[in-house]
This record gives sequence, C-alpha cells and structure tokens, in this order.
Amino acid sequence: MHLTETIMWILFNVFVLGMLALDLGVFHRKAHEVKFKEAIIWSVVWIVLALIFNLLVYFWHGTQAAVEFLTGYLIEKSLSVDNIFVFLMIFTYFGVKPMYQHKVLFWGILGAIIMRAIFIFAGITLIKIFHPIIYVFGIFLVFTGVKMALQKDREIHPERNPVLKVFRRLFKITPNYVDGKFFVKEGKRLIATPLFVVLLVVESTDVVFAVDSIPAIIAITRDPFIVYTSNIFAILGLRALYFAIAGFVKLFRYFKYGLSVVLVFIGVKMLISDFYKIPTVFALIVVFSIITISILASILIPEPKLAVANPGTQDNSNEENEQK
Repeated sequence: MHLTETIMWILFNVFVLGMLALDLGVFHRKAHEVKFKEAIIWSVVWIVLALIFNLLVYFWHGTQAAVEFLTGYLIEKSLSVDNIFVFLMIFTYFGVKPMYQHKVLFWGILGAIIMRAIFIFAGITLIKIFHPIIYVFGIFLVFTGVKMALQKDREIHPERNPVLKVFRRLFKITPNYVDGKFFVKEGKRLIATPLFVVLLVVESTDVVFAVDSIPAIIAITRDPFIVYTSNIFAILGLRALYFAIAGFVKLFRYFKYGLSVVLVFIGVKMLISDFYKIPTVFALIVVFSIITISILASILIPEPKLAVANPGTQDNSNEENEQK
C-alpha cells in the first residue's frame, strides 16, 4: 500500500469517527424522537457527503474508480432499504420507544462498520487466494435474488436468534426498559436491559445482510478502499433513512422485486467475469434503472383490491332460486 493510500485510509476513518462523535455528542446528546423533517435533512446530508467523496475519488483515481464507487454506493443504499423493514419489525416486536431507537441504531451501525470491514477484507483476500470462490459468490447472489422475489412478507423471530439465546442463558436481564440505558447496576454487578437485547438482535441481523451485500459490491470492484468507503457511506446514512421512510416503507411493494433483479444481475456479472467483463458504467445504468422502475411502479400502479362478494346479490340470487 502506497503512502498516499495509507493517508486516505486514515483520513477517511478519522472522518467517519468524527461524524459519529458529532452525531452522538452534539445532535443527539439527549434522547428524542427523530421527526420526519430532521430525518430527511440528515438523509440529504449523508447523500451529499457521499457524492462529494465520489468527486474526490474521481480526481484521485479517475473516472473508472468514481463510477465503481457510485455503483457500489447505489447497490448498498438500495439493499439497506431491506434492513429498514427488518429494523422496524425488531423495534415493534420489542416495543422500543421512538426516542430510544436512534441510540440502538447508532451503536448498531458502529458495530456494523467493524463487521463490514472484516467481511470485506476476508472476501477480497479469499478471491485473491482462491479465485474460483467468485463463482460461489455469484451463485449465492443469484440464489438470494430469486429467493427474495419468491418469498412473501418477511418474518423475523427474535426469540429464535442464537446470539440472544446464549446471552439470556449467561446474563441476567431487567424485566423493563430503564431510561434508555443498556446496563444498570444492581449492587456490584451490571445487569443488561431489554434495550441491550435489542442491540444484540440488530447487530446479529446485520451479519446476515453483510453476507448478501459484500459479494454484491465485490462484483463491481475489488479495490478494498472503494468497496469499504461505498459500503460505509451507505451504512452511515442508514439511520436517517430509517426515520425518513420507516413509516411508509411498506408502500414500496415492488421494491423487493427490483432488489431481487439487481442481485441476480450482479450475480450473473460475477459468474461471467472471467469470460466477459460487463462495463461498470453499463452496470450502474442497469442498477439505477431497475431501482427507479421498481419505486415508480410502487407509486403509480394501484394496489389490487380483493374482490368482495356483494351480500345483497347473494341474497337476491337465493330468493330467485327459492322462487324457482
């Protein structure tokens, strides 16, 4: 790794830590419910920061790297919408108050950054050491995409989470939430609260999402810095995106089909990469078009209504039959 690249890695991580510290220490020092307006503003801020960084990548590494970053960011941002629906179900299941949800997502995303970094370097290293693993990743993405399209409403069962099962056996948990705290003191020992249990479920759930998303971005580029930064920018904007669209995420009923097509496309791109390399610009156009079409379809196509039999009609028909 060249000195310039090392400096860029350091500066980027300092920037991430600085933004997280600013978020928690200044803007969300006091627990409060994140309203729609605040969430939209922060969503725009994170998107603008990602685009500015994309511009820096362009001047630093050129057009190809910039297009790879933008494509990877768009894929990860789209996949994060699926996270939002799951987070919503987790918070609903555990009855987490809106004012404490930001705190859970903050620490959950901090842990996700560490896990994603491990997954990224492990995935890229595996491909370098054993190249045929790329076909495994490709098949997995195609399988995941098809499965996503075929499955009905996603259900989660936190009580079946293995991490949660082990934790409950080893540690005592308070029966109720305690002012948004993760731990409380009982004598000389620390006891976990249900809020920490929620954090554990969120963290362990993100591992599943990472297994889907990391191969998808590696299919676009194998530059560790581009893979890492595009992934992290998508994750950093996830909290604001959650509070902005969690209330009407179910309205995007065709979005999951768009995501499934994207995953299949990226999987195929990975499978044929040794025979034909699909240009990154073309991949960017395809991904953007699929996501846009799925969102527009969700908005413009009315939801089909179930046909309901008219009781009056049934009664009339019965009377006619009786008369006959």
